[in-house]
Amino acid sequence: MQERYEKVVALWQSWNITTDAQLAQALNGHSIAFAYHSGKIENERITYNDTREIFERDGVTSYTGDLRTLFEIRNAREANELFLRAFQERRPLNEALIQEFQGLLTQNTYDTRRYQLGERPGTYKCHDYVTGREEVGAAPEDVAEEMAELLADIPEGKALTAAAYFHAKFENIHPFADGNGRAGRLTMNYFLVTHGHPPITIHEEDRKEYYSALEAWDTRQEVKPLCVFLREQTVKTWGRQLERAEKKRL
Repeated sequence: MQERYEKVVALWQSWNITTDAQLAQALNGHSIAFAYHSGKIENERITYNDTREIFERDGVTSYTGDLRTLFEIRNAREANELFLRAFQERRPLNEALIQEFQGLLTQNTYDTRRYQLGERPGTYKCHDYVTGREEVGAAPEDVAEEMAELLADIPEGKALTAAAYFHAKFENIHPFADGNGRAGRLTMNYFLVTHGHPPITIHEEDRKEYYSALEAWDTRQEVKPLCVFLREQTVKTWGRQLERAEKKRL
């Protein structure tokens, strides 16, 4: 697994991606797959076909689902466009960009109760929301400080280790009233592509292993299980491209 992971990273780096057009070309269908899997982890009603239609045609045919699901898929498309623009503009990973990602991902999806409590897409939570088996989540009055500390403390060195640390701690802080998982996964991928590492699709069928790796941080502050999981997901995401590249060399 380690050898194939290193080959995937080397393949990505060999493409020397520097523009949004090059990034979009490299991602190709991966943007659709990422949006589908990331959304389905939290919403079982999301389908790949609906996601593909919205990404490719900005519409769906014969849709019979609920409007919130439709909004979530279209929001993922708009967040992907921001992802590409931010890469082109070399925007730093900061609180403002994270809030923009989350705002786009959750626009028109906050329920009436959240709105009545003053919660809004694109802003940190006003009230206490927790997540996971350990019910983790920073108090609302501490979120801004903890997010600033997180961004300042992202370790130097291997991109995957740094991304795993960021993602585990971000989900532990749980800074927003909704959409923390989707925002965290998209932000993690932004960090990765700006540090010469391929973005990762966390596959919805592997969610149990994903949650277990996040819980290792929540309970023991161990990031290694998430690093191992993300390496496996990197190979799963890009394995076919690696196989094609290796066949071309034969």
